[in-house]
Amino acid sequence: MTTKKYNISRIVMSLALGTALTSCSDFLDILPMNDVVLENYWTEKADVTSEMNSCYETLEHSDALTRMAVWGEMRSDNIRMGASVPNDINEILKENLLPSNPYCNWAKIYECINRCNILCHYAPIVQALDPNYTEDEMRANIAEATTLRSLAYFYLIRTFRDVPYTSKPSIDDTQQYVLPATPFNDVLDSLISDLERVKGDAVRRYYTDDSSNAYQNSCRITRWAVYALLADLYLWRGDWDQAIHYCDLVIDFKRQQYQEMLEREGNVNNIDLIDSIPMILTKPIGTTDCGNAYNEIFGTGNSFESIFELYFNSTQSQKNTWVSSFYGNNNNVVGQLSAPDFLFKDVATGSNNVFKRTDGRAYEASELSSSRYAITKYARRTVTYSTRNVTTEKDLNLSSSRRASEDANWIFYRLSDMILIKAEALIERAQEGDFDAAFALIDIVNKRANDAVNGMRSSTLNKADYADSKAAMEGLVLEERQREFLFEGKRWFDLVRFARRDGDNSRLINLASRKYLENVNAIKIKLADPNIIYFPYAKSELKVNPLLKQNPAFTTGEDSELNR
Repeated sequence: MTTKKYNISRIVMSLALGTALTSCSDFLDILPMNDVVLENYWTEKADVTSEMNSCYETLEHSDALTRMAVWGEMRSDNIRMGASVPNDINEILKENLLPSNPYCNWAKIYECINRCNILCHYAPIVQALDPNYTEDEMRANIAEATTLRSLAYFYLIRTFRDVPYTSKPSIDDTQQYVLPATPFNDVLDSLISDLERVKGDAVRRYYTDDSSNAYQNSCRITRWAVYALLADLYLWRGDWDQAIHYCDLVIDFKRQQYQEMLEREGNVNNIDLIDSIPMILTKPIGTTDCGNAYNEIFGTGNSFESIFELYFNSTQSQKNTWVSSFYGNNNNVVGQLSAPDFLFKDVATGSNNVFKRTDGRAYEASELSSSRYAITKYARRTVTYSTRNVTTEKDLNLSSSRRASEDANWIFYRLSDMILIKAEALIERAQEGDFDAAFALIDIVNKRANDAVNGMRSSTLNKADYADSKAAMEGLVLEERQREFLFEGKRWFDLVRFARRDGDNSRLINLASRKYLENVNAIKIKLADPNIIYFPYAKSELKVNPLLKQNPAFTTGEDSELNR
């Protein structure tokens, strides 16, 4: 990872030695691969640091980041065609997904997994050789790599369901690295077990909050990132108590951070308690314009609310091309993707069914351009507007600036995740008082977005509309997650999670099909297959791994013999 001021002088060596998925430079061919690694490389702390950096760097690579975003967002009701749409993307949007589609390729994600496996294998060896590399540092590095590996596998199982799973490294070309697919729940259980084992070794903070390097507390794995991932894993596993427990740990930490800020600075006008949880205000105390929360969370990045995000800047080689190409950039307002009309049409007039007219997330995430709703979340660096007396979009007096470079951070977990994961777990647990507690949490996120804090206006949600029905509460949390996490690579996974829990695809079909204007019935019929909500294994992967059996939803048509 090329995170700001890290020592990355050894990354090039690490990229050559770290995995059998990449080729070696000619100068390394003088010795066998194992001799190079064991005798000349894995000997000191700096070698582990270099490999740790490369684990992050692999996730930052456009091949990895683009796939994670495509897998989590593209098939959802958030996304439709934009401008100059490549055919591969267009086919996914039309639910015409084939094993030959390049977005079925998972190589870069497995490269990250293998780098993490290699680090976990060699770190104890280095610790025994280098007296400057302490056992605590080794354990922290293993916890960091284990969490990144778990995150990568989590993306794979949510996308493909059953995937080849191993925690052993592939170090040289003499190893057999062909594995059958491990069932979804078995992988999920392994990820939870791995993180439970290492959670206590993860670093709490790399720097104090007043340090110029404090951004690294959210662009590297910390204990709070481990907890956030565990909360999400337990949510998918259906262990509601554990999901709630880990959300509470992170929320309590944010409360602690807020108190430290108050003690250090005396006054914080852009963060305030909203029903006991500190959140960045969309309109700081003493100001009149909204947009502050967006500017800090998505514009600047590494905000108070951040738990884990990938870091990008204008000087590093890795760029966030997902945002610039698919959402839009300084030259092209509409990227390869846009949003369906039902999400944003007539929000300011009060006639939209998704957003209230005072909900700033609608104005921050999109703008109308050439008859399309361009995606502006992440693409904008700043936005300001007013929702005091909105009846038309002109009343917003919206002003914004767009990124001139491909340097938008990509957020995996932030405070809103913890609030809404906890709310969902409470709804599913459905004990006495859980619906009321879940509604209160959802209302916190909604109040911030509608500037309904500090007595500015009433909440836009009415508890009586939801709190007596589990189905209504499930619908509410799904709606709020859509509003809060628009275009953040989560929506399709949300629909898949509920479909797995429901035991059928009815809810997913009803929601995902809202974006279609033609062939709606045919797409609904196609999505009814319980296997179709996952991606097929790539055609190229089936050729090299005979132990993989294609998802049965994709065993007819193109190369059907190979797919079986």
